[in-house]
Amino acid sequence: SQMLKHGILGLINYHEMTGYEIMQAFRDSLNYFWKAQTSQIYRELQNLEQKNWVAKTIVPQQGKPDKNIYSITEEGRHELIRWLSDGDPGLVSRNPFLMKVFFMGEQSRAENLRCFRELKACCQLLMEGLDSVPEQIKAYGSRLDCGEKSLYWEMTVEYGRRNMKMLMEWAQDCIAMLEGNHSL
Repeated sequence: SQMLKHGILGLINYHEMTGYEIMQAFRDSLNYFWKAQTSQIYRELQNLEQKNWVAKTIVPQQGKPDKNIYSITEEGRHELIRWLSDGDPGLVSRNPFLMKVFFMGEQSRAENLRCFRELKACCQLLMEGLDSVPEQIKAYGSRLDCGEKSLYWEMTVEYGRRNMKMLMEWAQDCIAMLEGNHSL
């Protein structure tokens, strides 16, 4: 996907990384707004290499498989900057849950109440998960010596937090509508 490709490019732009390190970075920092499977990451790395946006260095290791280290190329950096400045905020998103909500009239009210309660609980968990992220960002930022860049990571987390809060309020209102037998 477009996003995954640029996410990987952005990470490698900070410093060269192995596929495993990229996977860890996704898990520790990008995970709450961008889920990526290990297999997708490795497939995308191959694509980036074919496009000559990343270069792979093979490091032989004793008694272990060789280690592949990826670094960004000049062309890769051009692509990253092009993507950052392309002006498309990507606000029109495909939201599978909203598609379901639209057709929920086909299910029982009790079933739908359960769905909204689950959504609320899920958001609650995700929000609690975000509590530790600022600490992770500080640690990651100091390890990478990224200076002001970590400010933008904090902005991203804050968006996540507000988004979860909005979803919880919306789910609660949907529950109230269903419990109050309002005509929807």
